[in-house]
Amino acid sequence: MSEAVRSAAEAAAPDRRTRLRASRFGRRAWWVAAWIVLLALPFYLNSFWLQTGLFAMAAIIPAIGLTLLVGTTGQLSLGHAFFVAIGAYGYSFLAGHSEQIGVSVSTKGAGLPPLVAMIGAVALAGLAGALFSPIAGRLRGIYLGIASLGLVFLGQHILFNASDVTGGFNGRDSEVFSLFGFHFDDTSPSLTLFGVALGQLERLWYLGLALVGIAYWYARNLVRSRPGRGLQSVRDSEVAAAVMGVDVPRYKAAAFTISSMYAGLGGVLFALAIQRVVPNSFDFTLSIDFLAMIVLGGLGSIGGALLGAIFVTILPQLFEHYSGSLPLVSSGGGGLEPSEAARFLYGAAVVAVLMFAPGGLAGLARRVRLRRPRSSGPSPAPTT
Repeated sequence: MSEAVRSAAEAAAPDRRTRLRASRFGRRAWWVAAWIVLLALPFYLNSFWLQTGLFAMAAIIPAIGLTLLVGTTGQLSLGHAFFVAIGAYGYSFLAGHSEQIGVSVSTKGAGLPPLVAMIGAVALAGLAGALFSPIAGRLRGIYLGIASLGLVFLGQHILFNASDVTGGFNGRDSEVFSLFGFHFDDTSPSLTLFGVALGQLERLWYLGLALVGIAYWYARNLVRSRPGRGLQSVRDSEVAAAVMGVDVPRYKAAAFTISSMYAGLGGVLFALAIQRVVPNSFDFTLSIDFLAMIVLGGLGSIGGALLGAIFVTILPQLFEHYSGSLPLVSSGGGGLEPSEAARFLYGAAVVAVLMFAPGGLAGLARRVRLRRPRSSGPSPAPTT
């Protein structure tokens, strides 16, 4: 290397370090601003938007778990709704109490503290995933997808027939969440901040933000860690991963268990947001919705799963809310049902993503960020 090239490289190094520090600072500033906005939203949004936001948060957590399974590890699963149902009904049973619903229908409950019930529901979902993991370790691709699909139909049979636990067709109520004596409802205790009464939806909003933040932080660190690189090697080539010393069956089992626990936590938040769980909420369509979320967001991207979950969850709610003013959409029988119209739209979006933007929403955001003009700096000298 000539002296001129070496001098130019040494002169450009501090400039690159400065741009790198500025980029990191910009990302951190963006995240801080986003969290400030999210924390302030309950003071300005009405109940419809708060409820919609809670549904989105309840979908984000399972979507992140499915991304770890499908995008990071390369295991196809069509049974995610089954594990979400375990989380929702597990919390409702563990935190609930025995009650008589009708003449011949009664539900039982363990009466545990809500925090213990939440942990127990997540653990139950993880246990179910661990029990299924030997099958997941032997199958791959579409065969694993079909095998996991059976879990959804098994779950539907259990939810409709185990009426002592699930309430049968009518479902069962979800116990109000409480933490160290603080109840996430409208009255106990009464709470007012900056002149705004913080009721059940506002309190659950902050609980949802905390759970989403923890789920996102853990998934990001897992993907960047050594076990995360092992999961990615399993996705790329199981033979190569085994040659490098990765215990492939163990890693696949761990991925399925962690993904199931994420689904269980999302199910708990869903039960708290909707306040009553029914079997029809956890059918095969929900599993397809989760797949649409991670494909739209970008397979393997944690942030993409977040964006995809927001898109797929909020779209039907918006169509339902504004069905009277949207063309071809009506909830009164004069056009497409809002849920059907939303599925058509994000189904077309999935096709468009697969054709024109394989990286999904996360890939588009990354492309836009890379196209931003950078500050001019000294041009490196040409090599000779």
